Amino acid sequence: MKYIYPFSAIVGQEEMKKGLLLNAVNPKLSGILIRGEKGTAKSTAVRALAALLPEIDVVADCPFSCDPDDITTMCMDCRQRLAAGEELPRAKRKMRVVDLPVSATEDRVVGTLDIEQAIKKGEKHFEPGVLAQANRGILYVDEVNLLDDHVVDVLLDSAAMGVNTVEREGVSFTHPAQFILVGTMNPEEGELRPQLLDRFGLCVHITGIMDPELRVEVIRRRAAFEEDPEGFTRQWEGEEEKLRRQIVAAKKLLPEVEIPEEMLYLIAKIAIEMGVDGHRADLVMMKAAKTMAALAGRTEVTRDDVHSSVNLALLHRMRRKPFQEMDIDREKLQVIMGGQKARHAHDYHHGHSHR
Repeated sequence: MKYIYPFSAIVGQEEMKKGLLLNAVNPKLSGILIRGEKGTAKSTAVRALAALLPEIDVVADCPFSCDPDDITTMCMDCRQRLAAGEELPRAKRKMRVVDLPVSATEDRVVGTLDIEQAIKKGEKHFEPGVLAQANRGILYVDEVNLLDDHVVDVLLDSAAMGVNTVEREGVSFTHPAQFILVGTMNPEEGELRPQLLDRFGLCVHITGIMDPELRVEVIRRRAAFEEDPEGFTRQWEGEEEKLRRQIVAAKKLLPEVEIPEEMLYLIAKIAIEMGVDGHRADLVMMKAAKTMAALAGRTEVTRDDVHSSVNLALLHRMRRKPFQEMDIDREKLQVIMGGQKARHAHDYHHGHSHR
């Protein structure tokens, strides 16, 4: 058995962990882009997240891993089988992490339709691609900035729509493609085009940890895991289970979370004053703030939730001059957050001090 390093044992990198958890609770956030230098636990965190998430029920012999209890998201084949009165075979398994190689072509990603079969026999013969494997799982794209732009576009379309449609010579085939999209990249190797950047719901920029004590802790934990993966994983199982329960509870609570008018105005104000292009940032900030509230077990969004979502939602949407680094002006943000209503100044500082 291959052991996976536990999510809760990752040292530091709080923003990255938060971004991944938010997407796990609310896949409508359209994925996360993790920018950072090599060796900053990017892929470790993605695999750890999949191992952390609760097991899912799947139709055992379905290439799209349909949910046997949800007809609304099923593929056509599973629906037809159900309609014919067949009992669908069930299985329980961990959520999958599907890796997309940088060299992937569009056919490899979306799948292919056999046109000859369609014309000769009138049958749709579909060869599933990466998007089919990734349905109800995590699609992990390392070095997303080196992928063909068109392929990135297709991925982001599917992530936003939750379906994949393949069309060839007037024949089309559609299947569910709901996945958590995680892209990683090293900015030293070139940037993503701004319009592609904007399509990732959240973005986090991570660097190596500069605190010597924490760096030593990274070494200690990694060494302990490599020496005795079973014992190390067992030691962290309590923390993992706690986090797992938190995610399940947050998913249930999310539809009930309300956002007060005042918070919507705060979100709009932040977006305007931080000089953000377009409206996607406001929508993502709202969704992320609601998801933060659900993770904290609350049904109303607070200023802290909005503040916690700012970095993740705005980092890649700020207007920048050429060669300017991605960064958020913290002082400016503090003025905006503090200046909205003076009576909240205490809340804000309180929320800021323990982060």
